[in-house]
Amino acid sequence: MEENNQFIYGRKPVEELLNSKPQQIEKVYLKKGVGSSSLSNISELCSKNRIPIADVPGSKLFDLVGRVNDQGVVAAISQVQYTEFEDWLISIRPDNNMAVLLLDEIEDPHNFGAILRTAAAAGISAIIVPKHRQAPVNAAVFKTSAGTAGRIPIVRAVNLNQAILQLKENRFWIAGLDMDGDSHLWEQAFDVPMAFVIGNEGRGMRKKTGEHCDFLLSIPMENGVESLNASVSAALVCYEWQKQKMIRAKSNSD
Repeated sequence: MEENNQFIYGRKPVEELLNSKPQQIEKVYLKKGVGSSSLSNISELCSKNRIPIADVPGSKLFDLVGRVNDQGVVAAISQVQYTEFEDWLISIRPDNNMAVLLLDEIEDPHNFGAILRTAAAAGISAIIVPKHRQAPVNAAVFKTSAGTAGRIPIVRAVNLNQAILQLKENRFWIAGLDMDGDSHLWEQAFDVPMAFVIGNEGRGMRKKTGEHCDFLLSIPMENGVESLNASVSAALVCYEWQKQKMIRAKSNSD
């Protein structure tokens, strides 16, 4: 295995990254014998961006990424370039239609990938993650995100609670998801710059992080269901925020 690289696999994730950030891809491996028509767009994008292609046996793909549904294509990518929190904060101009997600130690790469995909689709401006105890952006994350992992900044903070305090200084209001929240998700107006905190899959949001939030939001549930998957909770928050943003835009245009 090429130890200086990470790998993504599957036709859609590889094609998405070739379209969005081709400079991040160092080499593409195609399985010998796979119909050329099904991978022709990937080959064309590689040629356009001068990315080397290697036609290899299936065993080589197995050596790179293991027993996964690689669909006959694997791409070697350079280490993910995170944006450092201080650099990102200087670069932004918060407004009332801006929202970010803070992930409080999300450890499952499939959850992380699903959250990235939803955030990109809903128009979230950035994903802020802690430097430690956080799933890395690896092949499983890229696969689950369907290649959208490079669409919005992934911002890395040394200390998430300190980052929350700095966000507050820059007009953001902090809302944490908590099953014992002060109010239901649907009852809260999001008409200021927002930062939504999504807690760990098992432990939820850390107590200290919750204390830094301006308010805590719960998602109404019936039939004795205790909690939702972290990525599902994030999706509900993202689209409630997006819905309110669209309603405001329509109201302002009438």
